[in-house]
Amino acid sequence: MKRFALAGNPNSGKTTLFNCLTGSTAHVGNWPGVTVDKKEGVYKNKTIKEPISIIDLPGIYSLSPYTPEEVISRNFILDEKPDAVINIVDATNLERNLYLTTQLLEMDVPIVIALNMSDALRKSKKEIDAKALSETLGVPVVSISALRQENIHELMKVAYEASLSSRKATTVLKGSKIAHLIKDVEIAFKGIKIDNPLFHSIKLIEKDEIEVKNHPDLLGIIEEFKSTFKDDTFGDDLEAVVADERYKYISKNCSKTLKVNQTGVKPEKNKDKSNLSLSDKIDRILTNKWAGIPIFIAILAIVFHLVFSEDFLFLNAGHVFDAVTFEGTPYEGLFANGGISSPGVILFNFFDMSFGYITDAIRLGLESINTQAWAVGLICDGIISGLFAVLGFLPQILLLFLAFSILEDSGYMARVAFILDRIFRKFGLSGRSFMPMIMGFGCSIPAMINTRTLADEKERTATIRVIPFFSCGAKLPILTAIAGGIAIKFGFAYPDVITLSMYLLGMATAIVAVIIMRNTTMRGKVAPFIMELPAYHVPQFKGLMIHLWDKTKHFVKKAFTIILVSNILVWVLSHFAFNWQYLEDSQVGDSILAGISKLFQPIFTPLGFGSQLSGAGWVFVAAVVAGLIAKENVVSLFAVLAAVIAGSGEVGEAESVVVLIQSTGITAQGLIAFIAFNMLTIPCFAAVATAKAELPKGKLKWTLLFWIVTSFAVSIMIYVIGTWLWTIPIFVVVIAAIIVGIYLFRKKVDRQGAI
Repeated sequence: MKRFALAGNPNSGKTTLFNCLTGSTAHVGNWPGVTVDKKEGVYKNKTIKEPISIIDLPGIYSLSPYTPEEVISRNFILDEKPDAVINIVDATNLERNLYLTTQLLEMDVPIVIALNMSDALRKSKKEIDAKALSETLGVPVVSISALRQENIHELMKVAYEASLSSRKATTVLKGSKIAHLIKDVEIAFKGIKIDNPLFHSIKLIEKDEIEVKNHPDLLGIIEEFKSTFKDDTFGDDLEAVVADERYKYISKNCSKTLKVNQTGVKPEKNKDKSNLSLSDKIDRILTNKWAGIPIFIAILAIVFHLVFSEDFLFLNAGHVFDAVTFEGTPYEGLFANGGISSPGVILFNFFDMSFGYITDAIRLGLESINTQAWAVGLICDGIISGLFAVLGFLPQILLLFLAFSILEDSGYMARVAFILDRIFRKFGLSGRSFMPMIMGFGCSIPAMINTRTLADEKERTATIRVIPFFSCGAKLPILTAIAGGIAIKFGFAYPDVITLSMYLLGMATAIVAVIIMRNTTMRGKVAPFIMELPAYHVPQFKGLMIHLWDKTKHFVKKAFTIILVSNILVWVLSHFAFNWQYLEDSQVGDSILAGISKLFQPIFTPLGFGSQLSGAGWVFVAAVVAGLIAKENVVSLFAVLAAVIAGSGEVGEAESVVVLIQSTGITAQGLIAFIAFNMLTIPCFAAVATAKAELPKGKLKWTLLFWIVTSFAVSIMIYVIGTWLWTIPIFVVVIAAIIVGIYLFRKKVDRQGAI
């Protein structure tokens, strides 16, 4: 099977093309020894004789070893020797994208250039002469649109034909003032029989870190060449000379292939306005320094309302909707309960209702064959109820993930990073830090890995520490279940407001934590933030569905592995005493789980879910501990224990919280504090393992302490202030003292630095 590598700049449409070519055959792993995503898939088409393996290399701007992504891409092409490299070039940013192309051309590998986003270029009354560009660079060029799937199969046909024969490396520097030096160094590399001698020679001239380390004996050729010039013609930075020569070639020879269609161009007096693209016009609003952040918060509010609101149209009109509540039927509450429910809540209710019927059917089936009571309880209450409690949230998780994917793929999230850079920079972070943070809404693990793009070690450490505060999909069931329980028990009609508020709380806590760290233990300079804003476009449906399918597989796999084992363990520990005597449901307070949880219960008293709770108040402590393994365990544990306490297997997710409220006496303030604690405390074991791998040596123990202290501090504030408003002045004084302390600390450090 032939192997084709996809190489290109970030935001060039490389991932979209990869999804088009591979579809459901795509799978994600890690590059050997490096925790950076490795995406592979298979392309099949009847016009090509054999299937082709597609490897999606990380998005890079050059082949210089400045980031792990650049090293991975470079080494794969040099060492793995793919049959062809498809270089994806953003046709709307030709000159910048071709810089990488000029480096790829210097390798002995067949190259095909895919001019992507050609449809967007046509809309701007421009086009690129692909034939002329092909003649200039000496490799095939195909105009495509990965988003609209235009010319995709033609591209693969051309790439396959190119892979059938070898290609000799060429360079655009052959007419430059260092052409003679390149030739001399290349001859030296050929003499020691190094593959891709042209590429290695140019990299050595640039004083490339890898080449200097591997071939220090050849540096003499470069110094001898420089000494032949009496004046300092080249200086010490030959890399800058090489880069300048590349851009000169691109500007002189390649830019002329871009043609402007004058049809429909407005008169000169409207020049400024006519030059603004649709993306530019939208950006005038969305990236406005005053309106940008409020718009972002409003968009988040809309998303959460679509997913979580039980009063979608803000009517809350009681009996007006009796016709759609289906009162007295099996479908009661599916579509409305006072006001029309949001799409997310309707789907959640449908899954919850369906799972309830399935559980009842299994229970009746087991009882009809005289199954032992403990076995019925283990299967229905311990395993099925716990699993269904988690799977019931799958529709809402997928809807939320879909919304974030649309915002990201459309190009909007890149704008949010740009907007927040202005604010983050004042706090000691760059806008680049926001990209891993926003990834935390999906999962903390890839988000932490993505911090490798941050050059400053202290900035990386601070970012990794606050990533778990951006609630991942695993924490969503906790928010939704408790918000639903509060809505039912305390009559609050808008649980989506609670959910959104908790997400905003996490973001606000992250910002405050970063301010404290970057002004005390993590002080350092902020690296410049340079980021190209991609043009807005409609996300590809196929790509979105692939993302959702991957998310579903991951969630279901987790439910039937970690969560399944956890549910069984919880049921066993809640039905056996320390002497391993089997306990009935009414004796759950004497169980092993209850005994261990009661031991730690006093610690959580200041948070509102400690010793002040009655009955089964220890359940909340048990849930916190179970959440350290996987956050989904919190809701599944609620479902299992609520079924035990209620003596019924028909307890839904939100209803399980209501059962616990009634049996423990926990207040709404305590429940909100419980949500906040689980959002901000130590994340799941997998995320902790990732943090250990990504943090500098010796930083994990302090990071764990940071998570514990932060979660306790914020949760205590929520509970105490929410319960006793008169305590606000006390917290104001404490916060003011902290601010003064930080100021004095900075002043002392600055004074010592000046000395």
